[in-house]
Amino acid sequence: MAAKRVVSLEATASSLRSHRPLLPALEIHRWLHTSLSHAANPLPETAAGPPPSAPIPAASHYYQRVDRRRRQAELLKKGQDLRTSHMKPGSAMKKRFWKDVHVKPDAEGHNIVYLDNRPVRNPSTKTPLSIPISKPHLATAIALEWDLLVSAQQALRTHLIPLTSITSRAHDIALQDSTSTSSISKVRSEITDTLIRYLDTDTLLCWAPEPAADAGQEVIRPSLRELQIHTAQPIIAYLTQNIWPGVELKPTFESGSILPTAQPAATQAVIKGWIAGLPAWELAGLERAVLAGKSLCVAARLVCEWSEEYGQVQEYARRNTKDSPQRFGVEQATEACSLEVRWQTGRWGEVEDTHDVEKEDMRRQFGSVVLVVSGSGNEIPEV
Repeated sequence: MAAKRVVSLEATASSLRSHRPLLPALEIHRWLHTSLSHAANPLPETAAGPPPSAPIPAASHYYQRVDRRRRQAELLKKGQDLRTSHMKPGSAMKKRFWKDVHVKPDAEGHNIVYLDNRPVRNPSTKTPLSIPISKPHLATAIALEWDLLVSAQQALRTHLIPLTSITSRAHDIALQDSTSTSSISKVRSEITDTLIRYLDTDTLLCWAPEPAADAGQEVIRPSLRELQIHTAQPIIAYLTQNIWPGVELKPTFESGSILPTAQPAATQAVIKGWIAGLPAWELAGLERAVLAGKSLCVAARLVCEWSEEYGQVQEYARRNTKDSPQRFGVEQATEACSLEVRWQTGRWGEVEDTHDVEKEDMRRQFGSVVLVVSGSGNEIPEV
């Protein structure tokens, strides 16, 4: 009987499995806790008064940002003055040892900037920093530069005294030219070799490729390439007609190429000779402008527009121009060197305290170049 009952049970189970689907296995979880659970106790509202005002978005307008930074600079200056007033006796570099800054002519007919009774000196030669009498704007600007310093330690930072540093550079070039036994001094040869390298990758000659018309995508007009060509053509025409006659300046990138195209050997030889023959003040200004804008063509255009050594060239260019165009100044040089950045930020937006700071620094560098190369023979309007 037991055997028959087992067989009948197995048959019953087999028949059930053949007619009913198997149920999924049930998983049983057991949670173990070592602490007791506590219910949350809501706290009463204790705040009184109206709700806080909505947050104010960051200032996006240029002048609002300038005002905000001016206020921050004033607060920083007050903090520096407060720290300076409590300096220890041994910290002489952290406080300003002069009260007044003024310009006086010396016996040789040069302007000297004085800190009280101490002349501003060239840091490399330790001699008074003499400025030609034909450059009164430069002397006044250097005096203002030192009057804005709050400590002697700031004078060790060249970015705070750009006019003093570029004037010292011109002095060093002139000194080596006068003491060199060769036709070209060592510092002049080094500057020439450095600047001529920028010609093959000149910012003004780097034109973007023509945008391809993709299906469903609208091509923006004018394109970046069209804007670059429109900006570069007047500068190239001025240089090839008045400064480097007959020189051919080719675009850096050919169609479909990612490698820069070298300028012709004759072009490089003419421009290299022109750089090597510049006066000391113009050479120092050209070096500063090339390093700031990464463009030898824009730098040469700016220097020749404002240099007192090129007064005849400036007058000849004005007589041969039908219209009366605006002088090529700081704004024009900055726009030419930052055209691609402006085009990209116009589409995708500007990074605050990055793109705007770089543009203002470029303006500052080009402004120092205009002051260094210009003289009393060149009227200086707002640039």
